[in-house]
Amino acid sequence: QVQLVESGGGLVQAGGSLRLSCAASGRSSNSYIMGWFRQAPGKEREFVAALSRASLSTSYADSVKGRFTISRDNAKNTASLQMNSLKPEDTAVYYCAGATTLHLPTNYAEYRYWGQGTQVTVSS
Repeated sequence: QVQLVESGGGLVQAGGSLRLSCAASGRSSNSYIMGWFRQAPGKEREFVAALSRASLSTSYADSVKGRFTISRDNAKNTASLQMNSLKPEDTAVYYCAGATTLHLPTNYAEYRYWGQGTQVTVSS
């Protein structure tokens, strides 16, 4: 069974940066796609970014493209989300997720493994 644990959330001013980390255990992380989702209060969980097993392919939501960067270190079983130029609308609980599909899914229903989430708050 895979366990994902996020860390690195916090409070930051608009324009600032945060780096989220996801530690995986229970199964080698290079066997599944890593993704990040977020959910703001009263809103549905939305796709942020995904990265293929060997880091050869990425997918980003239009709202974060050019500002966020997803990465992974399979040797350490970790994934990261570097978030720059943060905006108040980026405020949400951010979730790390793992998928066993062959493509990079943007639909949360296709992700099999989930972390507990970490809060990111961007003040204006």
